[in-house]
Amino acid sequence: MMPYGKDGGLYRTLRDVAAAEWEAYCWHSFVQGLADGTLPLAAFRRYLVQDYLFLVQFARAEALAVVKAESLAAMREKAGVVQAILGETRLHLDYCRDWGLDEAAILAEPEAPETVSYTRWVMDAGYTGDILDLEVALSPCTIGYGEIANRIEAHPSRVRSGNPYESWIAMYAGEEYQSVARASAARLDALGETHGGMSRLPALTRLFAQGARLEADFWQMGLNAAREVTPNLAPAMAP
Repeated sequence: MMPYGKDGGLYRTLRDVAAAEWEAYCWHSFVQGLADGTLPLAAFRRYLVQDYLFLVQFARAEALAVVKAESLAAMREKAGVVQAILGETRLHLDYCRDWGLDEAAILAEPEAPETVSYTRWVMDAGYTGDILDLEVALSPCTIGYGEIANRIEAHPSRVRSGNPYESWIAMYAGEEYQSVARASAARLDALGETHGGMSRLPALTRLFAQGARLEADFWQMGLNAAREVTPNLAPAMAP
């Protein structure tokens, strides 16, 4: 698996400097449960519901990136991203139905504290900083999911047969999403060159590391919900 971004670029630099936070996020016990199929169903269902609510706010953050964009070409690119995320919300609801989650119930569900903390933090990074600050705050989600899927695919604990999360893994390991992750890393590298990324490395690293921590908290939210429902954390059953 080739790493995203270029050697010496901003993305790989941030990933290396924040290696501990990145590892805790990308190989969280929630992710390990996806890889071997043992993640409790209640944990994944909680994640699915909150991930829909997260996507709504993530679209707002990407819309802010249109405002903050450094050029007309970048504005057009980010506007396309917003449209793609809004389309993804519809697909997400369809996916949730496959897991027995009713659309009306999902739409009525309040945002979890972890969802609020993460999405509002991203928006604050965008409001108070420039386009590079915002893109760094967005990158743990956009690029991280691509890396997580690749790590799952390559890990010795990977289980395919009977894994209830096979379609989720395939979606993020597929070329369509992988191209999104690669483009996001390339954009971060380009912005690093035009917006003084290396001279701002301490502040940008703090943003990147905090984003990874908030992502890990999002995984933990799902596990916590499963423990509330099933204290013994029984393995998930396929929907």
